[in-house]
Amino acid sequence: MTPEEAQDGLEALRNEIDRLDLLILDLFSQRAEAAGKIGDIKKQMTMPIYEPKREEQVFRNVVEHNGGPLSEGAVRRLFERIIDEMRMLQRERNKEKQP
Repeated sequence: MTPEEAQDGLEALRNEIDRLDLLILDLFSQRAEAAGKIGDIKKQMTMPIYEPKREEQVFRNVVEHNGGPLSEGAVRRLFERIIDEMRMLQRERNKEKQP
């Protein structure tokens, strides 16, 4: 492989990552919308935002469907962070809707 071919390959892969990042961002936004609606229901029903049993279900689901190359631990850590951000969103939305 020549340096030019390597550079072209890197550029193509980086463009693919940029495209995928925008898809992931769109999916995060869709997930946040759903989580926000869940938070609205929880507030209305005076339910806690933090539900450890539900979070374990999410972790189990994504780990079971993980085909790699990310390890089980990596997938779990990523989803821990995603869930943490969704909880924060629910808390923020609940504060905004208080009289």
